[in-house]
Amino acid sequence: MSRESIVSTGIARIPGVVGADLKVPLVDGRWTTPAGLDHAASAPCLTAVQEGVNRLLPWYSSVHRGSGFTSLVSTRVYEQARASVRDFVGAGPETSVLFTRNTTDALNLLARALPPRTTVFRFSADHHAALLPWRDAEVRRLAVPAGPDEAARLLDAALADAPEGPRLVVITSVSNVTGEVWPVAELVEVARRHGARTVLDAAQLVPHRPLDATALGVDWVVLSGHKLYAPFGAGALVGASDWLADAEPYLAGGGASARVAEEAGRETVTWSKLPHRHEAGSPNVVGAHAMALACDTLTAAGWDAIVAHEQALAGRLRKGLAALPGVRLLGMWGPDHPRIGVVSFTLADRAGGVVDQELIATALAAEHGIGIRHGAFCAHQAVRHLAGGADGAARALRASVGLGTTAEHVERFLAALEGLLNDGPRWAYKRSDDGWVPVPDPRPEPDFLR
Repeated sequence: MSRESIVSTGIARIPGVVGADLKVPLVDGRWTTPAGLDHAASAPCLTAVQEGVNRLLPWYSSVHRGSGFTSLVSTRVYEQARASVRDFVGAGPETSVLFTRNTTDALNLLARALPPRTTVFRFSADHHAALLPWRDAEVRRLAVPAGPDEAARLLDAALADAPEGPRLVVITSVSNVTGEVWPVAELVEVARRHGARTVLDAAQLVPHRPLDATALGVDWVVLSGHKLYAPFGAGALVGASDWLADAEPYLAGGGASARVAEEAGRETVTWSKLPHRHEAGSPNVVGAHAMALACDTLTAAGWDAIVAHEQALAGRLRKGLAALPGVRLLGMWGPDHPRIGVVSFTLADRAGGVVDQELIATALAAEHGIGIRHGAFCAHQAVRHLAGGADGAARALRASVGLGTTAEHVERFLAALEGLLNDGPRWAYKRSDDGWVPVPDPRPEPDFLR
């Protein structure tokens, strides 16, 4: 790890990110460093990850089926990555690590591996990745709970009323809308008491807090590299092997098949064992390696430093937003509930009318170099419950901090938002098929887009 891989924040020394010195154009001709306030969507790449990927690329080759030395190196890198990811989430040595594209892909893989007549339990507040893959199963939909205790009671009652047979409880680690930490241990305990299995959507947790899947007793963990400062197209499903080993391959193709033959006029296939059974095609060696590097780098940095950095920024963000007229912070369980650095909010003008939140987000980017999120964050039911609005019309704004966020980013955002609420945008904008756009938009694109 180079000296540039670690930066000082004034609070602690934390891993550095690629693009910290990047300059982006504004519509008025100035250039500025972009404010990193959209980590909940995708986090920037760690400098250590970039360096490690660059070291691998000259050695990159096919995996598992090549005899060349670079192929042997790449195969070893790929298989070692499983150990790093397994250790990072605190899973036991007997668990399987399957590399996927992202959390959504991992949950869809698990959904395809459910035994017949499995009943799935999930909350309406979940991200769509956890909400939607179970369409071929019997699904018990649980309402957005009024508090952590109610979440456990709702699940307990639903499990008690469920039919016999396999059961799977889908648990969100952290709300991607509010940043609130779900009562994972309590929900796992309820599930185990009823003989149900659990899968933890840890995508929003593991970039910000340590995870010990063994201590929690969860059966499977899913996570995404692009939220974990490793944006190279990889995710993972980590956990128990039995359901996965018994299931038909998630994708059929090379690697998933151990033997293909024609016997008595029909094609026969012997499928591979885990983990290759569910990793058909040429695997994403670079993505898996990048995830492993991110896992190792965050662990080596120490969670105390990371948590202190993010909590200081998130505290200032929440305090500053709460002081602005017309801003309403969204939350399920009160301001004192544990949360990571994700803050969603709605806006109203002085007369109490609705502010066009998409226009505000566009102006923040075009005039101030600030990137936040607007919309429903792939959690439509949660946003509708918290923000109100007609079906399909609920919208909010979301600012989220991480290792790429600085105190200056937060202060710039708060000042810019206050100015927009008081005086409106300084530039002209028009509606297009892609939403609001500046008119004109003189910002030059980088050369590689031309």
